[in-house]
Amino acid sequence: MDVLEEKKEFRANLKSQWKALWLQRIDDRVRAEGIADKDYSLLFVERGTVIIATRKFKPPNFLEILQQHGLLSFDNPVPPSPFVGGWGKFMRTFWKKRQQTRRSLMQRPPKPSRKGQQLKKGGRGWLHREV
Repeated sequence: MDVLEEKKEFRANLKSQWKALWLQRIDDRVRAEGIADKDYSLLFVERGTVIIATRKFKPPNFLEILQQHGLLSFDNPVPPSPFVGGWGKFMRTFWKKRQQTRRSLMQRPPKPSRKGQQLKKGGRGWLHREV
C-alpha cells in the first residue's frame, strides 16, 4: 500500500504543478504567447519556455508527462486527445452523420397553402405600370 500512496502523492504533486503552470504563466500580448514564469522540473518545463502560442503550436500535454514518468495506469483510463480520437471525435463523425440520415428519413408535413389570402394589387404584384 505504501507504493500506491507514494504514486498518488506524486501524481497529486504533478497536478498541482500543472495547475500552477497554467495559472501563473506570463502572458506576452505583443507576441501572443504564454511563458512559464519558473522552473517546473516534474513537468519538464524550464523558466521562459513558451507553453501556449497561436498557430501551429503544440502545448505540453499532461498525459505525455504522465507517460514519461511511468504513472499512466490502466486501472484509471484517461480518454485520448480529441485530435487523435475519443468520444468527441466519435460524436462529431459517427453520431452526427447518423442523426442527419435519420432526419432525412422523417418526412415533414406539407406547409399550408396561402389560398385563403387575398392577393395584393389583384395578383399583379407591386409593379405600377399600365397595360
